[in-house]
Amino acid sequence: MLSMNLLPPSPITFFKKNPLHASLLDSKIGSRTHFVRVQDNPFGSLAKPISQISISSSNFGLISKSPFGFSCKSEPRVLKAAPDVPSESSPDGDVIEVAKPNQKFKLALVFGFWYFQNIVFNIYNKKVLNVFPFPWLLASFQLFCGSVFMLILWGTKIQACPKISKSFIVALLGPALFHTIGHISACVSFSKVAVSFTHVIKSAEPVFTVLFSAILGDTYPLPVWLSILPIVFGCSLAAVTEVSFNLGGLWGAMISNVGFVLRNIYSKRSLQDFKEVDGLNLYGWITILSMCYLFPVAIFVEGSQWIGGYHKAIEAVGTPSTLYLWVMISGLFYHLYNQSSYQALDDISPLTFSVGNTMKRVVVIIATVLVFRNPVRPLNALGSAIAIFGTFLYSQATSKKKTPKVEEKSE
Repeated sequence: MLSMNLLPPSPITFFKKNPLHASLLDSKIGSRTHFVRVQDNPFGSLAKPISQISISSSNFGLISKSPFGFSCKSEPRVLKAAPDVPSESSPDGDVIEVAKPNQKFKLALVFGFWYFQNIVFNIYNKKVLNVFPFPWLLASFQLFCGSVFMLILWGTKIQACPKISKSFIVALLGPALFHTIGHISACVSFSKVAVSFTHVIKSAEPVFTVLFSAILGDTYPLPVWLSILPIVFGCSLAAVTEVSFNLGGLWGAMISNVGFVLRNIYSKRSLQDFKEVDGLNLYGWITILSMCYLFPVAIFVEGSQWIGGYHKAIEAVGTPSTLYLWVMISGLFYHLYNQSSYQALDDISPLTFSVGNTMKRVVVIIATVLVFRNPVRPLNALGSAIAIFGTFLYSQATSKKKTPKVEEKSE
């Protein structure tokens, strides 16, 4: 967090003009004009030009960070000084304080919420599917929870609702369709095999990214192509030795990879003209459209079995309230962990995000193995480790390739 103190007896302190924010500068402002840097928010940096040094005429709005990935309303506050901040003098004679925010703590907090929410979702998603094996309905309800959640945020103005146009909705139809395919196929996989196995197969997403991007004309250096070899080998070894192996579960995870990769590629190509819509609002509208895609199909695929499956689930769980609670938690935390991942991507570099997403799979695999006590053979563990290590190598190999943020999303 960037903060400073303005005490009356002490000199007024400004941050020096940062060349990275040159787009915020007014060409008519003189060279001695400085900018006050306001606390970073998930959707960009805020700055306001000050032509006169006047405390009473300056309004500063602090955007509070939320662990759930949306911003709260800004309120004017008095910024108080931190006496231990190092300072130096500029050639003009101004006093410049060098702010050193605790980035490690901030990063740990963002990643902590992201990982925790993902673990909770995977555990309760599997709990529900164990007693109510109808992934189409559960996936639809999870998208419904996310849609209601976003409508509440927009309605209460906690999160600013973007201006929607017909062209924006049309551009979203493709990404939302591929997001729907990725989500339902992953949920089908979770219903048939162990959560850990699904995540190992989903770690092969970089393989599909490279293949589809190459087909569409993108080029990759040799290290990127070499990095996908251990991913393929590790996933193959894990699949051969998986105790809960099921062909439907394997295909579900593979199709999920294809769906999310095509969503990322299609988003890059169709949403370039709508950069004013931040990541959280973008994901909110994708969720709403995905629910509209999925629920009618879910009724057609398994709707006739829901009533009988519901009664069996109640018998297995014991009380209806327990089943309802599990379903609600899975739906809420599915949306929250996706919002936290968007916040993480807004706050850190794509490379750090890729590494964090790789480690997230490790954490989720370990947590679900401990909770559900799934048997893991030594060769299966070795194959999983090789695949995840290959994903790490891929993130390192692609770190120098400049891509828009929307392309880096992964589930």
